[in-house]
Amino acid sequence: MKRTTLSLIAGTAALAAVTGFATMNAPADSRGNTARAAAQLPVERTSLLCPAPSNSDLADTVYTSFTPVTKGTEGDGKAQLAAADGQSPDAKGGGTKGGGSKGGGKSGEQSAGAPALNPKEPGTPVADDTSGAGAPALTGIATGRFAPGWTVQQTTEVAAGAGRGLLGTACGLPDTEFWFPGASTAASRTDYVHLTNPDDSAAVVDVELYGKDGALKSTVGDGITVKPHASEPILLSTLTEADEKDLTVHVSVRSGRVAATVQALDDQLGGDWLPATTDPATRLVLPGIPEDATDVTLVAFAPGDSDADLKVRLASPSGLITPAGHESVHVKAGMTTAVDLGDLTRGEAGSLVLTSGDGSVPVVAAVRVLRGKSGKQETAFIPATAPVDTRASAAGNGAKGTVLSLTAPGASAKVRVTASAGSEGGTAATKEYSIKGGATENVTAPVPDGLKGTYALTVERLSGGAVYASRTLERTYEGVPAFTVQTLPDDRGTVAVPKADQDLSVLQN
Repeated sequence: MKRTTLSLIAGTAALAAVTGFATMNAPADSRGNTARAAAQLPVERTSLLCPAPSNSDLADTVYTSFTPVTKGTEGDGKAQLAAADGQSPDAKGGGTKGGGSKGGGKSGEQSAGAPALNPKEPGTPVADDTSGAGAPALTGIATGRFAPGWTVQQTTEVAAGAGRGLLGTACGLPDTEFWFPGASTAASRTDYVHLTNPDDSAAVVDVELYGKDGALKSTVGDGITVKPHASEPILLSTLTEADEKDLTVHVSVRSGRVAATVQALDDQLGGDWLPATTDPATRLVLPGIPEDATDVTLVAFAPGDSDADLKVRLASPSGLITPAGHESVHVKAGMTTAVDLGDLTRGEAGSLVLTSGDGSVPVVAAVRVLRGKSGKQETAFIPATAPVDTRASAAGNGAKGTVLSLTAPGASAKVRVTASAGSEGGTAATKEYSIKGGATENVTAPVPDGLKGTYALTVERLSGGAVYASRTLERTYEGVPAFTVQTLPDDRGTVAVPKADQDLSVLQN
């Protein structure tokens, strides 16, 4: 059985323990009700994990760490990254191997091989860089006032070779299950799934591959062990002999937890990171397809036992429209379906909105996007993502080459966008936007006054319907329009904490 009974039992036991505590300590009111309103409080600890950026000697990587300002977080705390080298962070020490901290200070506790990212205050990003193929995967922990909404952006420029261009990812959260539609084992592709373990015990992971005809036979992907505080890049082509242009990768954790992401490198079309999609759902939003995209390929997968008929709509600046010739997509259960949507956006901002026909069959989906002309093309991926319920941030932005895309697929919405201070100087700036229902807008994001270095963008939903967001970074290398897209799901910087008082009288019942 792929999804371990052990993990489910452990999760159920932990939930029962938390629920039991709340029940025994929440006094009944005059009507016999024990539930009381929960308070939204800032989280006190956040873990992030970053994959090893590149195995190319021509790679240049910039890391940017940022925590937005959150009310109620006065006090101490820190945010720090360490190399995922198999050692517990408590056992590490010594110097750093980066290009030096920009906007923060180096620390004697910095792990060797990790970037020097030691922020002094929330609201101001810090950046560091490294070059070559030796940069390790990273594990990170933020505590206290640096924990709520902490994000780390990893952006890599590769001058030549497979995957040349711009690769970017927001370092991920540990979890127990991940879906990646859009991977490949084609001869032109070199795709890795990176598994990083943040904990003190080993994690055991299964990696399953699904092609156009269903599950691919493989025993190598079963029971992969990821050592504590370590990272394992798994080349997908070593898990199967099949040559599949479009794959869905399913990562499930038998014990422990990991962060997982796919690095997709093409010999001719550049490459990027393919983050995990949201959990299987009957309605998906894929925000921020570049307006000058020359080709868009939708890759979808239905993990259950039933086929799905997906209604396809494009949220354009003028509202929801149905792409001609692509009104719906039939997705067979357990099989990966890929559909070439061509130059879908036709010069306008756009986001895909997918709805399961009868509303009962959940799916996962992502799009592979190409920019540029033949011979000088670059690739990026946009997975289905969660909305910005309250707040989300994207770090590593520059004064030029940054595009912020906002989508309100249902009702109209109002958002606030804040540009942080720069990593080396500058003053924060804020602007509000109204997004029409059913529309996508590429907004002119504010830029910090007197910007030096890079800055972070924070999107807050103020009112109205659901808002989905993504950020695109653009560069041009010898005529190649290099780019990378990061979606902005909610940062989950606060958590509901039930109000409860001790009541030992329940022990007498």
